Amino acid sequence: MLVLSLMAHNLSKAEFGNYLFLLITILLADTFRNGFVQTPLIKFYAGTNRKTSIEVAGSAWYIGLVQALIFVAIDGIVYLIYPSKSPDVETTIQWFGIIYITTLPAAIASYILQAEEKFGRMLILQLLNQGIFLLLILGLIFTHKLSFQTAVYAYFAGSLVTSLLTIFNGWAKIKAIKYRGKEAVSQLAHFGKFSVGTSISAYLLRSSDSFIITKMFKDKSFLAVYYIPQRLMEVFEIPMRAAVSTALPELSTAVHKGNLEEVANIMKRYAGMLTVVFIPIAVIAFALGGFVIELLFGKQYRDTEAVTIFRLFMCYVMLMPVDRFFGITLDILNKPRLNMAKVILMLIVNVIGDVVGIVIFHSLYAVAIASLFTFCAGAIFGYFTLKKHLKFTIRDIFSIGYRELKNMITHVLDKSKTDKVEV
Repeated sequence: MLVLSLMAHNLSKAEFGNYLFLLITILLADTFRNGFVQTPLIKFYAGTNRKTSIEVAGSAWYIGLVQALIFVAIDGIVYLIYPSKSPDVETTIQWFGIIYITTLPAAIASYILQAEEKFGRMLILQLLNQGIFLLLILGLIFTHKLSFQTAVYAYFAGSLVTSLLTIFNGWAKIKAIKYRGKEAVSQLAHFGKFSVGTSISAYLLRSSDSFIITKMFKDKSFLAVYYIPQRLMEVFEIPMRAAVSTALPELSTAVHKGNLEEVANIMKRYAGMLTVVFIPIAVIAFALGGFVIELLFGKQYRDTEAVTIFRLFMCYVMLMPVDRFFGITLDILNKPRLNMAKVILMLIVNVIGDVVGIVIFHSLYAVAIASLFTFCAGAIFGYFTLKKHLKFTIRDIFSIGYRELKNMITHVLDKSKTDKVEV
């Protein structure tokens, strides 16, 4: 978020748009990696013995390498045959494959650390990656050399340093590739084909608004205006990703033990706590939306639709944790096909809502409002699908979430009082 804010302030709208295009392209490719490698690795790695975990890690490395090399080959072919007249487009094509394969070791290291519940190391890895990139961008700004191309070089350098460190310190477990097993590779790939379908559909869901806006509005600046409140939703995505990272190994271990009651309790606890926390944050964000957008992205966006769109987004925030945890629970229960169906349903609702809204109202606001119906559709589908496998109610999610959060706050306050008394 900070890096994007710096770029928005120091790059022209055209160069900032080019960087966003590269970023979106890399994120699209990451959806394939996350689907084929991340979710299957965590599901079959967490809660297993050392022999199985090493075999799963090696098999994940094998799948990740094959998938990355396929993408690099495609990128190389496109680079050779695509007659681009734009140096920025040429830069994107030229560096995409290089950056993508460079990020593989760090990506697999983060998946393994997540499966092993070593969240402190995960945080260090993320801070290292983002920190190096931030320092390089700041250096380019201070030397007045920041451009789209130099930003790409900085992105590559940060990714390379981070991946090399994960290899040398053993977090990536690259040596495990020699212990890969044919059955494990097949098992991960079978699960992964549905998981990647979910990941691709989720990416298309996140990106469909941008693609539709680009195609249906002549003014290309509308994309930047809409992308800014979308990006601000990272305020909620960050704790959700952290909660998912923590919950996935717990859910996987409970499934391996055959304890479906514990699976339901874990899902309700995390989804409920996040929902209860998000509600007051959404209210505050609704009130301060204009100030935040001006502070982070500059005065040029202060009087645009970005502020109102961000406030509209706050109206469906409470549905996001429930929808997310319904999805990952279906995956962990070995029902990836149903999770994929849920996300595809959401994509269809969103696309139809966007197109109909723009045709009727000719407004960016219609695109934002369509998102409310999208998350409602996903939550409803996930609820009735999971009810066939687990015992829970929506009321359980809110009540358990409130109780767990209250207990956590009480525990922290009691510990603080105890520490003061000891001092």
